[in-house]
Amino acid sequence: IVTSRIIKQLEAGIIPWKKPWESGNKMAFNRISRKPYSALNSMLLSHPGEYATFKQWESIGGHVRKGETSDIVVYWNWVPVKNTEKKEDEEVPMKPVLRYYNVFHISQVDGVEPLAEEEIELEPLEEAEKVKDTYLSREPSLTLRIEHSDKAFYSPHQDCIVVPRLDQYMDAAEYYGTMFHEMVHSTGHKSRLDRLETGVAAAFGGTEYSKEELVAESGSAMILGRTGIETSDTIRNNAGYIQSWLALLKNDSKFIVSAARKAEKAVEYIYNGKTEKENKNVETRKE
Repeated sequence: IVTSRIIKQLEAGIIPWKKPWESGNKMAFNRISRKPYSALNSMLLSHPGEYATFKQWESIGGHVRKGETSDIVVYWNWVPVKNTEKKEDEEVPMKPVLRYYNVFHISQVDGVEPLAEEEIELEPLEEAEKVKDTYLSREPSLTLRIEHSDKAFYSPHQDCIVVPRLDQYMDAAEYYGTMFHEMVHSTGHKSRLDRLETGVAAAFGGTEYSKEELVAESGSAMILGRTGIETSDTIRNNAGYIQSWLALLKNDSKFIVSAARKAEKAVEYIYNGKTEKENKNVETRKE
């Protein structure tokens, strides 16, 4: 159900991990908990702003209008692994299972006023530089080369990011989008989240390569959103780009779920330096 909804958006020309409203204080969040939704759930939701379940809206005096269509939000539920033997004093093995529930946007609800928007003072380019510099200062083995070049890439072998100079891009959003894309790749190094196969990038064009590219694409979009940088429409209108992701998602129903989880871990690592084992940034219950 998750993949089918993502495919539907792509077929409509919308790239769900590059929604233009996912920036600054325009994130989708739960009205009751006030927590923003995960990367995957942001892809699934139709609008920025406040969401809640039918009962949650009722609990604060709201009434979902008759005939309104819900969006879905997913979360991970840990359940015991069946048919496994455990020794005395051993914990029962658990595995995560993806569940979903229905939510409604505040525009579909009567009887409740929107929360006052919190004005977040952001200087987007300063924020972007701060994210980059903080990450690099925390990772002494990682080097960044900004130079006149016709390509951007991350080399796991050298643990080095290469990015063309700012003046080679159409705008700052493309420059920082590329920078963050390669920074997300760098979190896959064996000394960090150990996501890249055998310590090097997977073969170009293969499934693992494509999955890693989606991790970097969505992770970059998340950081652009946090820094308040508005993305350009250039890539959103690229039919070939959309078709390439459609083909992959139609062939692997778990592709987007896996990539979104890895992207969140990568972004959390860039901001906070958490390892994969320490990282708990996954929605494991209804928010």
